[in-house]
Amino acid sequence: MSITDLPNSVLAEAAEDIGSNASANPTMGDIIAERLSRRDMMRGILAVSAVTAAVSPAALLAACSGETDTTPSFKFPELSVGIDETHHVASGYDADVLIRWGDKVLADAPAFDPGKQTAATQARQFGYNNDFIGFLPIGGSNDHGLLVVNHEYTNAELMFAGLEPGLGKAANYEKITPEQIDIEMMAHGGSVIEIRRPRDGKGAGKWEIVAGSTYARRITAETEMRISGPAAGHDAMKTKADPEGLLVRGMLNNCAGATTPWGTWLTCEENFNGYFWGKGAMNKVAGAASLKRYGIPAEWYFWAKQHERFDVAKEPNEPNRFGWVVEIDPFDPASTPVKRTALGRFKHEGAGNVVNRDGRFVVYQGDDERFDYVYRFVTRRAVDMQNKAANKDILDDGTLYVARFDADGTGVWLPLEYGQGPLTAASGFRNQGDVVIHARIAADLLGATKMDRPEDIEANPKTGKVYVMLTNNSKRPQRAVDAANPRAQNLFGHIIEITPDGGDHAARTFSWEILVQCGDPGLAEVGATFNPRTTSSGWFGMPDNCVVDAMGRLWIATDGNSAETTGRGDGIWAMETKGAERGTSKLFFSCPVGAEMCGPAFTPDVETFFVAVQHPGEGDEDDLSTFDRPSTRWPDFKSGMPPRPAVVAITKKGGGKIAV
Repeated sequence: MSITDLPNSVLAEAAEDIGSNASANPTMGDIIAERLSRRDMMRGILAVSAVTAAVSPAALLAACSGETDTTPSFKFPELSVGIDETHHVASGYDADVLIRWGDKVLADAPAFDPGKQTAATQARQFGYNNDFIGFLPIGGSNDHGLLVVNHEYTNAELMFAGLEPGLGKAANYEKITPEQIDIEMMAHGGSVIEIRRPRDGKGAGKWEIVAGSTYARRITAETEMRISGPAAGHDAMKTKADPEGLLVRGMLNNCAGATTPWGTWLTCEENFNGYFWGKGAMNKVAGAASLKRYGIPAEWYFWAKQHERFDVAKEPNEPNRFGWVVEIDPFDPASTPVKRTALGRFKHEGAGNVVNRDGRFVVYQGDDERFDYVYRFVTRRAVDMQNKAANKDILDDGTLYVARFDADGTGVWLPLEYGQGPLTAASGFRNQGDVVIHARIAADLLGATKMDRPEDIEANPKTGKVYVMLTNNSKRPQRAVDAANPRAQNLFGHIIEITPDGGDHAARTFSWEILVQCGDPGLAEVGATFNPRTTSSGWFGMPDNCVVDAMGRLWIATDGNSAETTGRGDGIWAMETKGAERGTSKLFFSCPVGAEMCGPAFTPDVETFFVAVQHPGEGDEDDLSTFDRPSTRWPDFKSGMPPRPAVVAITKKGGGKIAV
């Protein structure tokens, strides 16, 4: 028996909006509830933020005041909350658009013309819906480097005239053209651009793109990529176009990511299930039950109309070739991107990483789905900081783990290794390739803790703490609340802080606590636990991406705040993590209407803060925000020009470090 032969009762039928994990594993809410009910909740490593459900704000401040962490606090005048058609930044700062959808990346790219788009031009221009941003210095400079940017997905109704809002909208099926589908494919993937910030006697100037750069590159849904690690050559990776299972065309829905100490870019495939069709034929598709554990097919995009590899009835193995972490060398435009399968297949949000004290490389990952898991990968070998080439395939050899959070505030990393525990032939696993391809199913069997949409995860190299963004879970019933997910219908999300035991990121055990439960602290029924020093502009909901700057400070980007949900738009909040200010957040930057905040990244000197404004003007299926009638025309504000996702460079007026 193989893993694809397991019955639906084990593998679970997926529903794209409620999560596909039907295992009996405890949820994070179960864990939190049990933890809070214990008689000894005030002892040991109890999370101060969890105590807020039972003690006063004054007691919380007293509990925090004894901490000795020397990370500096944030110093900037807080931005007032609001939503309108443009972006805003705290007083004393500039926020300049650096590059937009359709701007030139390759030297031969034409100027953007929304009425004359083609796949060929889009393949040379900056893609759509910029998400993760990474800055890689050139020659150690803070003013010259490569910017690597993910292009997660496309909003066809904002890109092209005549389409209606909503992924998979039936009314668009006959309207969307083959050329528009190919444009969407070319707008996915990623971009590499060279940027420079000139300086003169008066200080630093504005960032600019280096025209004609030899580093400039576009990666798309058609770029050839190599498959490496345990799944390379696996039978489940073989297709008509690739009978050896070693090469795949493109990457899909690349959300967050990371850069590595050896100068490469880790870009992470998230909601890849939405690109595949074939619901009507699933009873005839080999391995249908395991596909359903990944929510396949979801039928959000119409690419299968003209590209049969996205039709699971014709290519049932093609979905197995997506959902990976992809490593790209931006300093070598001729290099082939590599899908590093040892890191597991799921809806990757990011790849927050740290070099452990023993030199091994540790990558933290979240599976962005309601009731799915938090993962960690630890390399077998140590990173060679002096020899980039020595790290070429370091991510192919190591151990993948999934997290179990226990009610006493401790946790265990469970190894996803073939032959250990239930991951044997008796459960349908024949080799490590099976384990990584079906990582969700392996994690189910190990008893991992079901989380509230784990998105970005970042390690703080100064303190050793690890921060997990749990965006929300509106589908959690009251009976499933627990210690780590303490709210039913968790609309606003929360943030968990992990402390590796002994400061060792490769240790099998850890402790954890809740840094903050999000939402309006002024509404008792919401159960938010922001520090009472947080202002009416400072609280937020739906934490998504995050970044730790070089001084060890945590910044949060959000996804889902709106007039309807929280009365504010998405943006960047600075989050205090220590002392009496712990749990206090301040609004620094806000997006235009309809936009999500993505990508936050700093230059090493913390003098520039790059952020990605994704899908400005996006609405839902009930509104009228379209190419023809957008809710904003940010950032150009020109008649006939649609809203354009863009990267923004934030700097302090007159120069200097951000928030200092």
